Amino acid sequence: MSKPVDVAVGILLKPDGDVLLGQRPAGKPYEGYWEFPGGKVELNESVLDALKREFLEELGITVLSAEPWCCIEHVYPHAHVHLHFYISREWQGEPQSLEGQAFAWQGNVALTPLLPATIPLLEWLDDFRAQKNFSS
Repeated sequence: MSKPVDVAVGILLKPDGDVLLGQRPAGKPYEGYWEFPGGKVELNESVLDALKREFLEELGITVLSAEPWCCIEHVYPHAHVHLHFYISREWQGEPQSLEGQAFAWQGNVALTPLLPATIPLLEWLDDFRAQKNFSS
C-alpha cells in the first residue's frame, strides 16, 4: 500500500452546532459528493497552516483558531489519505464559493452522497455536539 497523503480537514462549528459541508466540484474524483472542506498538506507545511490556507483559497475565510479533533486513514481507488480533522469555532468572513463548489450549513447532516471517509465521522460528530449541548 502506498504512503498516505496528509490532508487537513476543517469542521466549521457554529454556536448552534451547525457544520459546513462542501460539494466536490466537477473534474475531481467523487465529483458531486459532500465533504468537510480541506486539502493536501504541502511539503514543510503544518497541518494547521494547510487548513488555514485551504479555507482562505476555497472559501475566502480566515480561520482564527482550530483544535485537532481526530485522524483517520482511508483508501480510495485514486488515493490513500491520512485525514487530520480540526474543529474551528472562530473564523473571519462568510464562506464564499471561490472554486465553484456548492456548500451548505447542516445540523443533522442530510446531504447525499457523502464522501465515504466522511460517513463514520458523523456519529462521532453527533456525540461531540451532544456533549457540548448543541441542539441539532
